[in-house]
Amino acid sequence: MMEKHLSSQYDEELNRISTSVLEMGGVVESQLRHASYAIYQQDLSAAQHVLELEERVNRLEVDIDRDITSVMSRRQPTARDLRLLVGVSRVIVNLERSGDEAARIARMMRDFVNEGSPRTLPLDDLVHGATLAAESIRTALDAFARLDVDALLKVIDADDRIDVIYEGFLRKLITYMMEDPRMITPCLHLTFLAKAIERIGDHAKNIAEAGVYVAVGKDIRHVSPQQRESVLK
Repeated sequence: MMEKHLSSQYDEELNRISTSVLEMGGVVESQLRHASYAIYQQDLSAAQHVLELEERVNRLEVDIDRDITSVMSRRQPTARDLRLLVGVSRVIVNLERSGDEAARIARMMRDFVNEGSPRTLPLDDLVHGATLAAESIRTALDAFARLDVDALLKVIDADDRIDVIYEGFLRKLITYMMEDPRMITPCLHLTFLAKAIERIGDHAKNIAEAGVYVAVGKDIRHVSPQQRESVLK
């Protein structure tokens, strides 16, 4: 993720930031795994574990942001170092928001279970979407650490798969609600839950875009797949 500098202390500072980002990513990944299990098993203890990790994610974001600000003010980085710190800043924002979405999923699943919602609703699609979203976060972080542009672009393209699952799931819920009005309330809960999963996929995409920026200095946010190739040339 970084190059060697004449100052070993500078290297240590950048290494510490990089290590903290990976630690934060690991905590968020744990949140997402437990959130997925909470959906699959309707497990309240798994949902509670997600919520317990939320404070740690928030604390790591604040600590990393402080370290980035300190390095930028003291070292006045340029070129790739500057891009790295800007990219890391974007990554931690998206990791924290992914953690927020995982916590939102946990709270909604807790309410869903406590309200005795029907177990006949199509939760498998949600589990599949949550698993893909968690995998996208993990892959994006791994590719960011290696500054692997090809892998980062694959994460960006994979976001479409999560969107397709989300849209298909909404169509199923509409069918359930039309067939039985008693399903409207639980289906609405699941709609919000599905949206949280879809947003996690968006955050993985944002992390991947930050990685591309660090690696090649090109900002591909809000760029269509058709335009991306010319931008990266």
